[in-house]
Amino acid sequence: MSAQTDTPGSVTAVYQVSGMSCGHCEGSVSAEISEIPGVSSVKAVASTGEVTVVSAAPLDEDAIRAAVDEAGFELAGRA
Repeated sequence: MSAQTDTPGSVTAVYQVSGMSCGHCEGSVSAEISEIPGVSSVKAVASTGEVTVVSAAPLDEDAIRAAVDEAGFELAGRA
């Protein structure tokens, strides 16, 4: 699916992450993705495995994958 533009200068993308099962998991994934330059907000939902990322510009999926890996989870791809 394609990224959505919410407001001028921001892009929202939703990713599917496997292995999240609790609030701590959500926090770990959110914290790592938040470190990527340009990211303004991250919302991870363990029950669905979806991670919504708002950024100033489209992000490189490899950067998202590396952040998710660092948190100890696996990026399945775009939701």
